[in-house]
Amino acid sequence: MAHLSKSMATLRVSGKDLQPGEITAWLGAAPTDSHAKGEQRESSPGRGRTPSSGLWSLSARATEPENLDAQVAELLAQLTPDLAVWRKLSEHYRIDLFCGWFMGGGNEGVSISPKTLLALGERGIELGVDIYGPTVE
Repeated sequence: MAHLSKSMATLRVSGKDLQPGEITAWLGAAPTDSHAKGEQRESSPGRGRTPSSGLWSLSARATEPENLDAQVAELLAQLTPDLAVWRKLSEHYRIDLFCGWFMGGGNEGVSISPKTLLALGERGIELGVDIYGPTVE
């Protein structure tokens, strides 16, 4: 099976009462991006938005070709291995790994190792994927 051409992955923790500093303290790493509910954000130059919930996110380096196993390992290596912390977080917040998978051509695929699936499951991390077809020129 040919691997997908590119993969991007971001671990996200979100919730109405989420305070980014608390998540940083629990997980042991600074986020790539974060905001609290109601914190004014710039969505595009000159345009603002006010989020209805808080967000803490940590992005992995993009991989070409796709290598989700490496991206998950990169992210989790920065964060606490304490599963009790992850359970507490998953009881209060939504946790997901948001992935963008990019095809360079037809019939590309992805495999995720049992070790990676177990690591995500043990931490209550939902896997979400957007798949982008090849660009037509």
